Amino acid sequence: MPRALVTGGAGFLGSHLCDRLLAEGFEVIAMDNLITGNTDNIVHLLDNPRFRFVRYDVTEYLYIDGPIDYVFHLASPASPVDFPTKPIQIMKVNALGTHKALGLARAKNAVFFLASTSEVYGDPLVHPQSEEYWGNVNPVGIRGVYDESKRFAEALTMAYHRYHGVPVRIVRIFNTYGPRMRLDDGRVVPNFVGQALRGDPITVYGDGKQTRSFCYCSDLIEGFWRLALSDLTGPINIGNPTERTILEFAQLIKQLTNSKSEIVFEPLKTPDDPKQRRPDITKARTLLGWEPKVGLEEGLQYTIAYFAKKLGLS
Repeated sequence: MPRALVTGGAGFLGSHLCDRLLAEGFEVIAMDNLITGNTDNIVHLLDNPRFRFVRYDVTEYLYIDGPIDYVFHLASPASPVDFPTKPIQIMKVNALGTHKALGLARAKNAVFFLASTSEVYGDPLVHPQSEEYWGNVNPVGIRGVYDESKRFAEALTMAYHRYHGVPVRIVRIFNTYGPRMRLDDGRVVPNFVGQALRGDPITVYGDGKQTRSFCYCSDLIEGFWRLALSDLTGPINIGNPTERTILEFAQLIKQLTNSKSEIVFEPLKTPDDPKQRRPDITKARTLLGWEPKVGLEEGLQYTIAYFAKKLGLS
């Protein structure tokens, strides 16, 4: 039975990955210090004999008894609301945490899987963004704590691969949404859905012309699975290339929730907010045979139902 460690395993994506690994016959150890993760995301797994949860900070000395075949490193606050409030923790988990997780993978002869991000591209000067683009990042801006620490994590991962021969996989995640996101996440989907369901004004920052592409969580995890089982080092973009403006997205949320909320405009909270974000998924398509399957309206209906339940509205 293959055995995997998932750091950040009680988080939004980490918990979905745990579900998938268990469904594929893995034994899974989920590790999380619960800074942004939540045991509600994994409570349905606690009685599974092949699942174990460990509350622990991956930036500390890391040891797991017994064999490990895969180390999936997903631990990190990832929301813009976390950048000014948890800057040191973000830097530490993506630097020290990546170092500790790589050391464990090396000691166990395990595959190391790094969950990186489209934020390594910064506010891009090329569109769409392919893996060959080096990015346009402000290292001293508010977003720099996340952007630069993820870039460092990629560099450290490749150093372990080249110098120590650790087999690695690097995925660059583009905007992903779905059940188990935090209501106070601060990102577009929980912001808009929560506001629309409560009847509050839907706040669009800036003029709403900035674009994003939204990938449903099950599609993203399928991309993870295919990359993990491949012999590709990466980085590989995983995301949905269908691009929408933020204003269009707000209007769609209002429609799907039948909300009477007014759409209002407020100044941008972070000056380095990317104006465009769309993945070039040519490599994922050709090398992994992967592309997203869940349409935006379908995925949003699942997500809206989840948030409605969390808010006690259904």
